[in-house]
Amino acid sequence: MTKRTFQRAFRDSLPILAGYLALGFGFGVLLESKGYSFWWAILMSITMFAGSGQYAGVDFLANGATVLTTAVMTLIINARHFFYGFSLLEKYRGMGGVKPYLIFGLTDETYSVVCSAQLDDTISRKKYYFFLTALDHLYWITGCTLGAVVGGVLPFSNEGIDFAMTALFIVIMVEQWLSAKDHLPAILGAATTVVCLCVFGADLFIIPSMVLIAFELMLFRKRLDKTEEVKRLD
Repeated sequence: MTKRTFQRAFRDSLPILAGYLALGFGFGVLLESKGYSFWWAILMSITMFAGSGQYAGVDFLANGATVLTTAVMTLIINARHFFYGFSLLEKYRGMGGVKPYLIFGLTDETYSVVCSAQLDDTISRKKYYFFLTALDHLYWITGCTLGAVVGGVLPFSNEGIDFAMTALFIVIMVEQWLSAKDHLPAILGAATTVVCLCVFGADLFIIPSMVLIAFELMLFRKRLDKTEEVKRLD
């Protein structure tokens, strides 16, 4: 079962492999361009494992931001993970000793695969989630390290690199849209985010958006659960 589970996790992680190598490479190049060696890339990717947070962290380091500023901005950037966690309470129940690592390693891309994966009885859920998270983490570490190493040897223009995470989020959304039968969650998310952006501004819209989206999804939970049940029966 372990071998089959690992093979399934590896297969499902291949799209993330391509994305993380490219995005991690961009982060490594950007970090090195600010004067930090590849050891910083390794340390940050191992201990933080937060794509958008790490990209923002480059500016925090380069501009000498205070610990308080860094903490507050990191909380705002990654606040969405609170809501990810709520939706995975059942899936991660009974994970035992690997649960802390699953929580630490939860990224947008891993979350997407965990939510969409249909696992049969031949796959161990606990091992699958662990392998998937560990593989994604390894891909990110590799990409970040390669970017910093190559960036220190070859000249690169870092113009536009910080847009890489936004591009990946757009790709994930398109993929989810094409695979989903019910587009209500995506429509609610997009509309709510636009409204909050207009009301609260670019610096403060993330947390209100997440709160409102969570509330809206609870209101439509019965409909969404029914859609998911029909999908499983198909």
